[in-house]
Amino acid sequence: MLERGSKDSVGRISFPTGIILWRILLPASFVGIIFLFTYNSHIGLPGGTLLIVAAMVGGYMAMNIGANDSANNIGPAVGAGALTLGAGMVMAAIAEASGALIAGGDVVGTIKKGIIDPALINDSSTYIWLMLAGLLAAALWLNLATYLGAPVSTTHSIVGGVLGAGIAAGGWHIAAWDKVGAIVASWVISPFLGGIIAALFLYLIKRTIIFRRDMVSAAILRVPLFVSIMAWAFGTYLVLKGLKKLWKIDFFSATLMGLAVAVATYFIVKPIISRAAKDLSNKREEINGLFMVPLIFSAALLSFAHGANDVANAVGPLAAINDAVTTGQIAKKVAIPLWVMVIGALGISLGLILFGARVIRRVGQEITELDHIRAFCIALAAAITVIIASHLGLPVSTTHITVGAVFGVGFLREMVEANHARKIEQIRDLHGEDAPDILDAFLNEYEAANLEEKGQMLKALKKDREHFALSKQDRKGLRKVYQKELVKRSMVYKVIAAWIITVPVAAMLAALIYFMIRGILLP
Repeated sequence: MLERGSKDSVGRISFPTGIILWRILLPASFVGIIFLFTYNSHIGLPGGTLLIVAAMVGGYMAMNIGANDSANNIGPAVGAGALTLGAGMVMAAIAEASGALIAGGDVVGTIKKGIIDPALINDSSTYIWLMLAGLLAAALWLNLATYLGAPVSTTHSIVGGVLGAGIAAGGWHIAAWDKVGAIVASWVISPFLGGIIAALFLYLIKRTIIFRRDMVSAAILRVPLFVSIMAWAFGTYLVLKGLKKLWKIDFFSATLMGLAVAVATYFIVKPIISRAAKDLSNKREEINGLFMVPLIFSAALLSFAHGANDVANAVGPLAAINDAVTTGQIAKKVAIPLWVMVIGALGISLGLILFGARVIRRVGQEITELDHIRAFCIALAAAITVIIASHLGLPVSTTHITVGAVFGVGFLREMVEANHARKIEQIRDLHGEDAPDILDAFLNEYEAANLEEKGQMLKALKKDREHFALSKQDRKGLRKVYQKELVKRSMVYKVIAAWIITVPVAAMLAALIYFMIRGILLP
């Protein structure tokens, strides 16, 4: 019999019958409660039946957002061991719900990213069918992606759903193709920016702390600086994105507020790091532990901001349908009733706790090996990339950014380790037939040296051994370096493929669902 969450012979995660039963009963109960509430409060309205169905689909969509998109925010922290899977999911669920309810806003745009023109829709009934089809298509695609363990963008899913249903309802001219083009461009922009920034910070931490003779002293000096940079990034990020629906503020003012948070954080963190580092030995594993608490805070803040932002992906279409049913009008922005926001907040949290484990493991463990430092760089890159993209007006996906950052730190590790292996082979080559103890002593000194000293040692060794030469065949054998693949290429290909097909698959599903609804409801 398989253990809880164990894997079978082909690597699929299996669960006992009791867990599977709860994962069916709880979502069904949640959707049933939504049905009862909306039935009692809206059944008498014209179009009330459609609103009841839309509310149930909205709850289903919210659970899928929680299962897929929310997992990206805590995946690196869980994969690095800073949080257990259970603790991470509970913390993220609370933060997601808090972000949605506290900072989710009271008004939402009905057409995500302005990809279709609602003025070209003939009547409110067609508009309701369109939004319902788009919402259901996005939810179904997210459900499938989560089952496959593919981290995809929920924003792209709902964009594809609304786009496909819109074209089905109003023709090709209804789409704003320039907006669609910008979204397609974000498939490249998001992961590339995230990967570059994460790799850059990982390289800086390695160069200024890890690749030093006295790592403890370097950590006491520089860890507070890196934590302060994170404080600036998240202070700015929360003002710009997490609280934007409650408090409108310009980019410059937000960065100044983030800077004030960073300065305060530095003076708070510096003595804490100094005390914590006193008892540490000069080992990378112990320096790694200094980044654990900032990493946990970053996961919580990312989840809060995600709940505030992405709850609109679940409740936006539902709020639009609610407004169209109650007013008979088609509006670009509508108010979000409290009951609609609660559906979004609770659905995201429930979906994360029940179904988020698969994507959390994929992001945090199955692409590349993470530790606290690497996960810290990933979280920092996610916040900074969103800040840069917001300032430049670029449409980016936080999912793509986070996964791109995971790719970035993994590929940097490959480059660093391959370079190190080549240097070791050079040293062995240049020592030639020296006694093994001489070679071992040099290698031990080389490993303990910082980057500058390593370069000087290798340069001096090359100069000293200019007379030494091996046969071409021997030299080829000694310098053959095995480069480890620290990023699983199969995962990279699967994730990128899922990203590419998200919008077209959601669009096609939405068009089919729209025609089905229209065929059923029209006389």
